[in-house]
Parts: sequence; C-alpha cells; structure tokens
Amino acid sequence: MPDLEGLDLAAAQHPMDRAVALAAQGPAWGPNPRVGCVIVDAAGQVLTAGWHRGAGTLHAEADALARARAAGVDVTGATAYVTLEPCTHTGRTGPCADALTEAGVGRVVYAVEDPNPVAAGGGEVLRSRGIPAELAPHDGAADLNSRWLTAVSAGRPYVIAKWAATLDGRTAAADGTSFWITGEEAREHAHRVRAEVGAIVVGTGTVLADDPSLSARPAGVADAHQPLRVAMGMTETRGRRVWRDDNAVHLATHDPAQVLAELWKRDVRVVLVEGGATVTTAFLRAGLVDEVHAYVAPVILGAGPSAVGDLGIATMSEALRGEDVTTVRLGADTLVAAKITKAGP
Repeated sequence: MPDLEGLDLAAAQHPMDRAVALAAQGPAWGPNPRVGCVIVDAAGQVLTAGWHRGAGTLHAEADALARARAAGVDVTGATAYVTLEPCTHTGRTGPCADALTEAGVGRVVYAVEDPNPVAAGGGEVLRSRGIPAELAPHDGAADLNSRWLTAVSAGRPYVIAKWAATLDGRTAAADGTSFWITGEEAREHAHRVRAEVGAIVVGTGTVLADDPSLSARPAGVADAHQPLRVAMGMTETRGRRVWRDDNAVHLATHDPAQVLAELWKRDVRVVLVEGGATVTTAFLRAGLVDEVHAYVAPVILGAGPSAVGDLGIATMSEALRGEDVTTVRLGADTLVAAKITKAGP
C-alpha cells in the first residue's frame, strides 16, 4: 500500500478503526473536522489510506486517492471507509463525493453524517450515481469530532469553561494571589487543552490583574498550536502580554453570544473560557457553556473570589447539572470534567 509516513495501524484491524486512528492525526483545533479514510479491496486488504491535515489541505478521501495514484494503485470497485460522510462542497478543495466517483470506488461506508448544511448530502449523491453508500455508526468516529459536531449543529463555537479552584471553591486568596493553586501536573494538562482549542477568552479585568500570557506550552512540544487570545470587555489593556503579537483580539462587549458570533466568523470552532469569574458567570448565565473543566486542588482558603458568581439560581431544581462526568487525578489535584446539558436557569 502507499506510504503512510510510518504510522503503525497494526493494532486496528477493522478498516473503520484504522480510519479513526488516521483521523486522530489531524488537528483538533481547526474549523474542519478530523477525518480519516481507508480504501480496501474485495478481500479486505488495504489499498490506500489518508487523513485530513487541516484547512486548505486535501480532505481524507482525496489524500487517500492521491496516495493511490502516486503508488500506481487501482481503486476501481474498492470500498472506502470514511469517518465522516463525504462532502459535496467546493471550497479550497473539491467535493469528496466527486473524487470518489471519478476514482471508480464501488462502495462507501461512513461513520457519521455530516451536519454541515453546506457540505452534507454526500451519501445521497453517491447513491444517486449508483454507488452504494451506507451509514455505519462508530463511537470512536463520533467521539473524535464531538465538539466540532456540536458546534456545527449549534452554529456557534463549542465552549469549555475552565477554572482552577480550592476545595472550598476559591480561585484566589483574599489578597488576590492565585499562583499557584494547582500543581505542575494540572497546569501541564491545561496547556495540552489550550493547544487543542481555537481561542481562549478572558475578561479585560483578568488581563489587567494577572497579565496572563494565554499561551499553550505543553511539555516536550516545541511547535504547539497557539490559540487566538481574546480579551472580552470594555477596558483598554494595551501593554499587557496578551498583545505581544497579532494573534490576539479585543472584543469590546460584555455579551457572550456576540463574542461567539465574532469568533465563529474567524473559523473558531472550540473556545476555552478561562474567566475570571465575571466572564465565566456571563457564559453560564447565557446557557452558552457546553463543558466544564474544574481543576480542584486540596487547598482551603476560607475567603477570596469564587470560581462562579451569581447565576440567578434560587433552588436546586434549577441547578446546572453535569453529565458524562469524568475525573482525572493530576498529581495532588483532580480534574472534574462534565458536559453541561441544561441551557441556563
């Protein structure tokens, strides 16, 4: 089969498992989904495979077909396994449904329907051309793009609200000091999350009080993706580290929906809201938080600012509840991650 740049797929035997493994090599932070494609012959032998490396590059199907052509491999009558429904959209690249048709592929199996109204419908297009195309749901493929799928369906970026707090919910001491509530392992995890999002949003008050760099610095990664740095609010913050280069924007508004609309235009699909409490509370009150990352340290302060302010919730029946809750031990600290399913009080 064509060269796959040394990627070992021996552990993933089913073609769709192989396609998911390939898709995971693509960037998590861009405007496009992560997609993999594996094309097999009638005996199930892999003829070629490919994946999408980000906006402006070949889509997974086109990448696989290009590799086949370069290696002199004939895919006529073969079956293509794709993690996402082949697109019908002409953008910086052509429609994948057309590429598969022109290559003479005999059958297409895709794991997730494309919710993007601009690109959806590839399965029906293929079927209309006499090419069997079937949806075969695969949890791994859906999980890989769960945030992107939610964002596209909602028409706004997926929002993760993140904070680090003590056992009693404080994000700083009474004198304002907050470095460091959590330990090195928790901070390293937070940097890895930053490297997988399109933008980080903080309030102008946080910019002035903490002068954060808002950079992604995961250990051992010299060229990590740097998310767009966003200062939200009306106060001028020039001279702070946020403005060290042009990968930053000041959005002069207190409206979370307006912030998300602007970031959507900038092709941001996943946003990390790092607060402080005023901004985090605004997003929660607006029902615009999809997921929470709470890093909890075994520390008690008894006083100081809280991670979240007044949400207008008066009774337990109105409480925001988390689902799909996971906990991860990070040194002495614990990350509690949860999907927020109730859209506001």
